[in-house]
Amino acid sequence: MKSKVMAIAMLSVMSAYAANAAETTRYTIILDNGTVAGKQIVDSNDKGDVKVHFTFKDNGRGPDLDENIHLAPDGTMSKYEVKGASTFGAVVDDHFTQTGSQAEWHSTSEHGSKKVDGPATSSAFYLPMNSSYEVASLGITALSKRKDNNLPLLPSGNLSQHKVDDMVVKLGGKSQHVQLLAQTGIGFNPQFYWATTGKSPRLFAAIAPGYATLIEDGWQSNTAELTKHQSLASDKLLKELATRTQHAMTGLTVIRNARVFDSETAQLGAASDVYVLRGKITQVLAAGSPVAGADNEIDAAGRVLLPGLFDMHGHVDRWSGGLNLAAGVTSVRDMGNSNAEMQKMIDEIAADQLLSPQLVPSGFLEGNSPYAAQMGFVIKDLKEAKHAVDWYSEHGYPQLKIYNSFPHEDVKEIVAYAHSHGMRVSGHVPVFMRAQEVVEQGFDEIQHINQVLLNFLVTPTTDTRTLDRFYLPAEKVADLDFDSKEVQDFIALLQAHHTVIDSTLSTFDFIKQRDGDMAEPYAAIADHMPPDVKRSFSVGQMKIPDDATAKRYLASYNKMVEFVGRMYRAGIPLVAGTDALSGFTLQSELELYVKAGLTPAQALQVATRNGARYTRTTNERGSITAGKLADLVLVDGDPTMNIGDIRKVALVITRGKLIYPHEIDKELGIQPFVQNPPMMKALAPTSSSIATSGVGGVAPQMGRFGMDAKD
Repeated sequence: MKSKVMAIAMLSVMSAYAANAAETTRYTIILDNGTVAGKQIVDSNDKGDVKVHFTFKDNGRGPDLDENIHLAPDGTMSKYEVKGASTFGAVVDDHFTQTGSQAEWHSTSEHGSKKVDGPATSSAFYLPMNSSYEVASLGITALSKRKDNNLPLLPSGNLSQHKVDDMVVKLGGKSQHVQLLAQTGIGFNPQFYWATTGKSPRLFAAIAPGYATLIEDGWQSNTAELTKHQSLASDKLLKELATRTQHAMTGLTVIRNARVFDSETAQLGAASDVYVLRGKITQVLAAGSPVAGADNEIDAAGRVLLPGLFDMHGHVDRWSGGLNLAAGVTSVRDMGNSNAEMQKMIDEIAADQLLSPQLVPSGFLEGNSPYAAQMGFVIKDLKEAKHAVDWYSEHGYPQLKIYNSFPHEDVKEIVAYAHSHGMRVSGHVPVFMRAQEVVEQGFDEIQHINQVLLNFLVTPTTDTRTLDRFYLPAEKVADLDFDSKEVQDFIALLQAHHTVIDSTLSTFDFIKQRDGDMAEPYAAIADHMPPDVKRSFSVGQMKIPDDATAKRYLASYNKMVEFVGRMYRAGIPLVAGTDALSGFTLQSELELYVKAGLTPAQALQVATRNGARYTRTTNERGSITAGKLADLVLVDGDPTMNIGDIRKVALVITRGKLIYPHEIDKELGIQPFVQNPPMMKALAPTSSSIATSGVGGVAPQMGRFGMDAKD
C-alpha cells in the first residue's frame, strides 16, 4: 500500500512538472468585421525553448512563419530562427545566435555581428525584420526584468515601455488583470500591447483599431472594451503631440520674399509677399510692397513657396499625420479605411485634436469573397452596394473606390448610381474584368500601374485577387510592345474618356527589389530614419529566386515608369499617390514622374493643381491665390529644377497653424532634413495695426470672424 501511495504521489509530481515544463498559448487574429484571418500558436518549455507558428491572410495575401527560439536567463534570445514566406511571397530565412558576448545574425537581407556588453545574462535583444507577435511578447518580458527600463536592440537601437492603462478581463467565471503598455524605440510612434501582469508579463492582445485584433484564445469577448481603453490612451498622446507641434498664427502674418510656384502654369514666379489671416491667403503681392498692419513676419529669404502637396492614395491612421505634414503633404485622399475610424479622424481634425493634413475620404466598396479586403463596406449584392453608396454620399464622401472582389456584373450599374449621387468612381479593376471595360463602364480613375497594365496580361479566368496581380506584371510587362495597336488603342480610350491614372509607381518598386538591396524610393532618406525603419528598406517583398528573374522584373518595372510618361504625353491626367510610407513616398513618386519624362515643375503641378482638381477642392486648395486656404509649403533649394529638393521642407502652414518639420522629425526619431528654418517673428505694432486691433477695430474683426465661422 505504501509503495502504491508513493507511486501515485510520484505520478502527481511528474504530472505537475510536465504541466509546468510545456505550455501552449494560442492566439486568434480577428478582423474588425468578425472574420478570423489568422492565428499564432506558441509552444514553450522550462528549458527556454519556444516554437511559434504564425499565419495571417487578408486581401488575398499575408505571411506564413515558423520560429524556433531559445531564451537566455534574462529573457532575451540566445538563438532565433524564422522561416516561411512574407506578405507578398518573399522567402523569409533569418537566424540569430548569441554566445557569451558575441552576437551574430544573417538573413536574406542582411548579416552582421556585434559584441554586446556583459555576458549572455545581460545581453541585447535581436529584432528580426519578419516575425510573429511572439517577438514582441518576449520583448515585454525582457523589459520587465530591466530596472532601467531600457533594452538595447540588435543590430542597433533601444526599446523601452511604460504602462498607460490596465483593466480586468473576464471569461465566464474567470478573470484576469491585464495592462496596456506603450513601447517606444521601434518605428516612428508608440507601439501598444496588452500584456498580462505579474513577474513575467507576456503578450495578451495586440489591437490595430479599425482593422484587426490578435488576442489570446477564449478572451475575444473583451476586444471592444480593450479597444476602447487603448483608443483613449492613444487619444491622450496624440492630443499632446498636436499641441507640441502646431503653433498658432495669431493676427496677420506676412511671408516675405518667397518665390511662389504657380501651379496653373507650372512656373516659378518672382519674389512675392504672401499674407495669411485666420487660415486663409488674403493677398499675394510683389516682394517689398508697402502694406501696413502685419502682426507677424516670416522671412522666406528667397526660398520656394509651394501650394500644399496632395497625396492622392493614402490609407491614413491617426499616427501618420506627422509624417505627412513634415513632408509638405497638407491634403490626403484616403483610398480605403474603416468607416468608423475615418469619421473619428475627421471629427478630431475639425476639433484641432489631431496632427493631420486635411482628409478627403473615398468610400471603399468590396464584394464578399475569401479574398475580400475587409474595409469600408463588403457587400453581397447590388442592394447592399447601393446602400453603401447612399451612406457614403450622406457622409460627404466625394468619391467611391471599387475593389478586387466587387461583382463584375454589377459594375456598370453601381458606377451610374454613384454618379447620380455626384460622386467620382475609381478603383482596382474587379476580378475577371480588364481596365478597358471599367473605363467603358464609367470609371473616372484607375488606381495603380499594375491594374492599368494587367489590361494586356489577363485572360477571362485570371484571378487578380491573388498575388498574380503583382507577379503577372513583373513577369510580362517587359515584353509588352507599347507601340502596338492594342496598346495605342487603349491609350486613346483613356484619353477619350479623360480617365485619371493614380499610378503609385514608388509602391511598385517592390516588384524589382531583391533582399539586401536598398529600396530605390527610400535611398535618399534612409540615413535620416530610425534604425529599424532603415533596415526595413532593404527587405525584399517579392520572391525573386535568381539573377535572370531579377533582371526581368527590373525591365518590367522600368517599362511601367515609361508607360506613365507615355500616358502623360498623350494628355491622360495623372495624380500623385503613395499607398506606402506616408509623406516620404510622395516625394519619391514625384522623382519617378520626372524619370518618366515630366519636368520637375510638371510633377509639382500634378501634386498640387491636379490633386485639388480631382478631389474637387480647387475652390480652396491647389494654388497660392488670395481667398484660398493657406496650405503652404516653404522649401529650401529649388524643386522646380531639382525635384529632390522637395525633401528640404523648412516649414508648413495649414489649417491656421504653423508647423516646423524639424520639430516633428525629432518627435518621430527622424534626423531633420532642414536644421535652421525661418522662424515666425512678432512685429512691433504700427499706427495702422493699432487702428485695426484696438477698441475701434473689434467690431469689424468679430464680424469677419463670424462670417468665416459660418463658411
